[in-house]
Amino acid sequence: MKSEKYYYPKGGVSPQSEIVAQKAVFKNAYVLIPKAVMQDIVVSYFPEWTRTRAWVLARPMSGFSETFSQSILEVLPGGGSKKPESDARVESVIFVLDGELEVKFGGEKHLITSGSFLYNPPGSNWEINNISNKPARFQWIRKVYMFVDGIEKPDAFLKNEADIEPDSVSGSDGVWSTTRFVDPLDMKHDMHVNIVNLKPGGVIPFMETHVMEHGIYILQGKGVYRLNNDWIEVEAGDFLWLRAFCPQACYAGGPQVFRYLLYKDVNRQMPL
Repeated sequence: MKSEKYYYPKGGVSPQSEIVAQKAVFKNAYVLIPKAVMQDIVVSYFPEWTRTRAWVLARPMSGFSETFSQSILEVLPGGGSKKPESDARVESVIFVLDGELEVKFGGEKHLITSGSFLYNPPGSNWEINNISNKPARFQWIRKVYMFVDGIEKPDAFLKNEADIEPDSVSGSDGVWSTTRFVDPLDMKHDMHVNIVNLKPGGVIPFMETHVMEHGIYILQGKGVYRLNNDWIEVEAGDFLWLRAFCPQACYAGGPQVFRYLLYKDVNRQMPL
């Protein structure tokens, strides 16, 4: 599927003339962080990173969603990190929204651009730097890897979503599809980060209610989500954070394809 430009935070601060009311909401079953919230005064800064700031969208919270963290990082020219991950237990995914970055893993350097997807297994040594003359932005999803006896951890890999043919969901005639970066049956992977695609008027036609937690970042278009008992209108740049078993469905509500980056935890027995 040919991609258009993905939305990324523009920063800044709202003027004093702006009304206070926004659509941000935190409930027991889900969180909505709209793009208007991602302003300069709510950024975070991480150790071992230079000329980089982050909008933290999700982090493990007891009693809510506990498996992952998700952030948007903005790296200025000359910025980046030679030691981006300090926790050897953690695996991560980077998905580039805008700009160009140089990453080093497996002893080789690679240029990653809009649509690039990089998976880093736990304990890997990797670096990321902005060697261009423009800012770059990317999604960074992190999770503690769940080892299983007899199953090796995954290898690092790099793909671009423009090179992947989406899988049409059965019975949808291609209106609803998923761009998959990992084989769903590969037990090495305990998380999936996919792109869900809904053509205008397309729907997820039932209330999904399942054990997987979700981080949902709207890449393009607009739509309406049903979350628990609420209808929530979302657009490119908004973020949804769903705890396990939150009932969910949606439909594409605009003239453009509705697309979002989706995290979920998979392929592991329930810890007791």
